[in-house]
Amino acid sequence: MTQDGVAQTGAPANSAEQPYPVRSVAVKVAQWIERLGSIWVEGQVTQINARPGTRTAFLVLRDASVDMSLSLTCDPDLLRRLPVPLTEGSRVVVYGKLQFFTGRGTVSLRVTEIRAVGIGELLARIERLKALLTAEGLFDARLKRPLPFLPATIGLITGRASAAERDVLSVAQNRWPAVRFVIRNTAVQGPTAVPQMLEALAELDRDPEVEVIVLARGGGSVEDLLAFSDEALCRAVAAARTPIVSAIGHEPDNPLLDLVADLRAATPTDAAKRIVPDAAAELAGVREMRARSAAALRGWVQREEHIIAQLRSRPVLADPLRELTHRHDELERLRTAARRTVEQLLRGESTTTLHLREKLTAVGPAATLARGYAVVQRVAGPERHVVRSIDDSPAGSQLRIRVADGAVTAAALGAKRLTPETTDEKRK
Repeated sequence: MTQDGVAQTGAPANSAEQPYPVRSVAVKVAQWIERLGSIWVEGQVTQINARPGTRTAFLVLRDASVDMSLSLTCDPDLLRRLPVPLTEGSRVVVYGKLQFFTGRGTVSLRVTEIRAVGIGELLARIERLKALLTAEGLFDARLKRPLPFLPATIGLITGRASAAERDVLSVAQNRWPAVRFVIRNTAVQGPTAVPQMLEALAELDRDPEVEVIVLARGGGSVEDLLAFSDEALCRAVAAARTPIVSAIGHEPDNPLLDLVADLRAATPTDAAKRIVPDAAAELAGVREMRARSAAALRGWVQREEHIIAQLRSRPVLADPLRELTHRHDELERLRTAARRTVEQLLRGESTTTLHLREKLTAVGPAATLARGYAVVQRVAGPERHVVRSIDDSPAGSQLRIRVADGAVTAAALGAKRLTPETTDEKRK
């Protein structure tokens, strides 16, 4: 059979009718593991069992990010020769070879070298991870989600009965008594810290009532805060849908969680202040805004009143009928002047008419008749013709002679034409 379990040519096929015996499987597994050879493995020591007088020490090496562990065995002298005593929680790099015990069906790593991971190496690894996450854009400010102004429910991930938990709860409830917390107590350092925090984070992120999540812990050494620079935790925070606040340690502490979280608080107390508004301050702000609004409204009303007073003080508004009275007086004056002008014009025209009438009367027919003149008309049936010449009234013509006080009927007996001499003598 090949390494991936495919039967080699000529080997009996494996089936329900031709199963492998347990010894064959155990031997083959041992052979596969044997091919792996010696390897370097990094992890966190969670258990040490080195009893005096025994020739084998047993250890458990756990992955810091997930809930997986591996059994180790080594010579007790290897532990005693370490420059720094190995304790539970120490991060180490071990070198050894995997062994499969066919009798018990278990696997363990036989260790021949153990190296403690120092602070310098841890910091260098954090810097390398920081550069990687920066290149991926997990620290980009554009990805930061805004926090709600007044979250009704806050998720809190912190150590059980820790000072960080007391600070967040007391400060938040003092600022806004109605605030509600959903608390998940987890380990905040050691080999189980990251798996527990990942589980709590996923649970709170699924809760639709939780509007913001706070990861809080007090200060500590670099080793104590390693869990908050774990790659798995940083990626989980970046992928969460709920805004997350990092409140780790004190002001100088700066794990990678601070960079990937939506908000970094200097301390747990600072986180509570930045998440929950101060009810007293908000009420004071409301009172101030109301006072400013009332003052602004009063100022506006006063300005409008002043404008209205200025408008009302103008003559046209102070005495609205004044202009009408003035116009009425002016109209009466104009009417009087017009009447006087018309009367003068009529009197003048009357005088002119009288003079003309007198002139017409003086030169009219009636005046002429009154002075002794007469109008002679020849009557021919119903018609009458003024006689202007002797030729107009031959002898025998019937005449009508109009004088000032009546008319005389006569007949033409004859006619005599006047000569210039006769006219002159008559004038004399």
